[in-house]
Amino acid sequence: MKLFIDIDGVLLTTKLTKPAENLREFIDYILENFDCYWLTTHCKGDTKPTIEYLAMFLDDEIVNRLRQISPTNWTTLKTEVFDFSSNFLWLDDYPLQAEIAVLKENNASKSLIIVDLNQKDELKRVIEFLNKNSG
Repeated sequence: MKLFIDIDGVLLTTKLTKPAENLREFIDYILENFDCYWLTTHCKGDTKPTIEYLAMFLDDEIVNRLRQISPTNWTTLKTEVFDFSSNFLWLDDYPLQAEIAVLKENNASKSLIIVDLNQKDELKRVIEFLNKNSG
């Protein structure tokens, strides 16, 4: 299954930018279980700027693992990348109302997983959710 991943607010905290709690475990899990794609303003068809951005906050080992994630390209709404005839999941901390509307129009609202790094052990919760809902 395809998994689309935002960076800020999902892998990195948005305040005093730093790696999210349990990030290493999370990265290991998603890379082993999903076909992963970046869905972030830091990646518009090319992963080089994405990796350079992440390298400012993450250790080399994690950054090297993240090189396995494929790029996406979109113009206005992140939902432009989705193939609504297939199953996918999307991790984001703050999707636009227009993106939520597109998901609803395409009966894909359940594909969106809102991540809130202000919650303790949030990435562990996301792993549990993905484990239960990706089959």
